[in-house]
Amino acid sequence: MYWAEHAWLGAHVEPGVLIEVRDGLITAVRAGDGPPPSGAEVLRGLTLPGLANAHSHAFHRALRGTVQVGAGTFWTWREVMYQVASRLTPDSYHALARAVYAEMALAGVTAVGEFHYLHHGPDGTPYAEPNAMGEALIAAAADAGIRITLLDTAYLHGGLSRAGYQPLTGPQLRFGDGTADRWHERWSRLKGREHARIGAAIHSVRAFSDTDGYERFAQYTEGVPVHIHLSEQPAENEACAAVHGCTPTELLARSGFWKPTVTAVHATHLTDGDIGVLGGAGAGICMCPTTERDLADGIGPALALQRAGCPLSLGSDSHAVIDLLEEARALELDERLRTRTRGHWTAAALLRAAAEDGHASLGWPEAGRLEAGALADFTTVSLTSVRTAGPVPRLAAETAVFAATAADVRETVVGGRRVVRAGEHTLVPDVPGALAAAIAALRE
Repeated sequence: MYWAEHAWLGAHVEPGVLIEVRDGLITAVRAGDGPPPSGAEVLRGLTLPGLANAHSHAFHRALRGTVQVGAGTFWTWREVMYQVASRLTPDSYHALARAVYAEMALAGVTAVGEFHYLHHGPDGTPYAEPNAMGEALIAAAADAGIRITLLDTAYLHGGLSRAGYQPLTGPQLRFGDGTADRWHERWSRLKGREHARIGAAIHSVRAFSDTDGYERFAQYTEGVPVHIHLSEQPAENEACAAVHGCTPTELLARSGFWKPTVTAVHATHLTDGDIGVLGGAGAGICMCPTTERDLADGIGPALALQRAGCPLSLGSDSHAVIDLLEEARALELDERLRTRTRGHWTAAALLRAAAEDGHASLGWPEAGRLEAGALADFTTVSLTSVRTAGPVPRLAAETAVFAATAADVRETVVGGRRVVRAGEHTLVPDVPGALAAAIAALRE
């Protein structure tokens, strides 16, 4: 049983909210319940549904700081990223991901979508356990106390140019299974757990072709969440137009790829026609504003996509920062920069993207709400820090979204278990130390 000093119940802030929990589920939510009853665990601040980080590459956390030296583009950044990717083993990936997921818990994240394509050894040779790297990520999430959807990724080609599809080379060799059927054979061996669900992904139209079988991939993955990087870079669109005579969105639409269980990540450079296709199919869109601005990718048409019928979710992608509150406000603030007008999304809409719709995109539709029957996953943001002190409690949601940071998260509860208490992780005692050690090991 938890007593929240203030809680966001989907439309407004309520004071004195009692949250009863049994077997990992919320059994009752009672607002205006007075002072905390005897035996209740007290959550001081604003309690929100747990946040969903819908797009993560855990190993990118090792790039923080390193890639801020010098200039360049997404493509020069990618070369540095490949260097890190080439050094990871199942053991070192587990150590790094455990620390990264603990950092997420400290930021109020209760579920992560891990877009996973580091499948094999550095030269492309499968491990004795073909899913050793994916299993390391699943175990890391358990050790950090959060839920995971492993979005195991088909990555079959090294790129797409006007000359056609390129073979995997160098560090990319460990990404590939050779064919879609061999990817499916390996993917089929993955099993979900109480804290883990298995989804699927296609890396991009650069890494998977129509001859690989989009329709067959869709049949393989029927009923599970599917994600794909879409039109992140203009070069992808230009190559697709040269080879296929259409945009990536249109290419995928030819095979009936788009549906409500599919989420397009980034979707930065779309035509009006693309937006109509995605909205008409009810496909989800995962925006990663801190990464998109860090890599100079551009500002995606999130508002137009939502208006067309696409639910929005949020991810921290490259982990330039891990802060879903920052991702939420960046969605609004980036749109303000583009349009020079304010107020495109309310705090409620941004919280929905960060919580309920994010969980739905990862195949956890029973999470992301503070209501009876939902998973007992929630997080509490301080209302007394230097960033959040002052506003009246009824504006606590606006304060959290537009002023708070991950540093203001004080409590995180997953399945009724307190994973973060008073700003300290209960399972990984020294998260900064764990991060430093895991990243340093990759430099040795």
